[in-house]
Amino acid sequence: MATVAATLPFRAPTYLGPATFLTPSAAGARFPDRPQQRRLVAGGRHRELARIQAEAISGGGGVARRDPMVPPYNVLITGSTKGIGYALAKKFLMAGDNVIICSRSAERVESATNDLKKEFGEQHVWGTVCDVREGKDVKALVDYARGKLQYIDIWINNAGSNAYSYKPLVETSDEALMEVITTNTLGLMICCREAINMMWNQPRGGHIFNIDGAGSDGRPTPRFAAYGATKRSVVHLTKSLQAELQMNEVNNVVVHNLSPGMVTTDLLMSGATTKQAKFFINILAEPPDVVADYLVPNVRAIPTNQSMKPTYIRFLTGLKAYSRIFSRLAFGARRNKYVVED
Repeated sequence: MATVAATLPFRAPTYLGPATFLTPSAAGARFPDRPQQRRLVAGGRHRELARIQAEAISGGGGVARRDPMVPPYNVLITGSTKGIGYALAKKFLMAGDNVIICSRSAERVESATNDLKKEFGEQHVWGTVCDVREGKDVKALVDYARGKLQYIDIWINNAGSNAYSYKPLVETSDEALMEVITTNTLGLMICCREAINMMWNQPRGGHIFNIDGAGSDGRPTPRFAAYGATKRSVVHLTKSLQAELQMNEVNNVVVHNLSPGMVTTDLLMSGATTKQAKFFINILAEPPDVVADYLVPNVRAIPTNQSMKPTYIRFLTGLKAYSRIFSRLAFGARRNKYVVED
């Protein structure tokens, strides 16, 4: 079952789209013959403006209609040509959904897309190049998604980087720090911004899932401090976006946290160079397909149940982690499961 970390009660749906905030002079130019509209926009009273819009569209009730979200779902996953992103894509496709994958590498996008099309058909999977650190790229990704599928139900922000660097911060290069921070923090913010802008204009609305990682629980991450700091910020960003959406009475878009735990990807395994790292990887890590088998049904259950409450879905719960550590210490379980320990 998905773990619900926070639930924010949403008000009646009265917000149909992004509010436009103009200066008084600009508002006067835009609405020269409509003083009431001019005052609303110039004053930034987006809730009242949204109410007027809702009444006009819904027929006077003041409540915008939201179409029910039913499968198959349209899914977009960033950083999805390998690792957990690719495993999630396959699992959604196995469930009958339509999937858009992307990454920075045109070669990996082409290879992954071709492989998935061979298995699941030409009409269910698409791929495109996108650098999440670039706003223009993410905007182009949204346009691509609209062109192929018209709308996205589930957007998963999986793209992340540790610059394949496991060393103390004092030994980390400027280039590696910029790679980690711009991908994991700036890229996530840009993707959330564009996903929200896309979804709140969709009749079905949408769900955004931000994937966290080591450090998101506040525990130290020696040898990859920058990565841990960025993943800690994922939780805060998600909570802030949940509060912003509630504040603006946006009831058709929800932002969630998704925690895959330790996954035996290239990123994780490249750091299996110390006794402690090998110990915890063998005990706690799982292959991408095993993690995806758990996460995808829990993600799909949210729109299936018509839920519009923020959730925190965790694969590796605290209870599971402690029970595995106990089994290892008491019975030697999972020793050398993935890497040979010293």
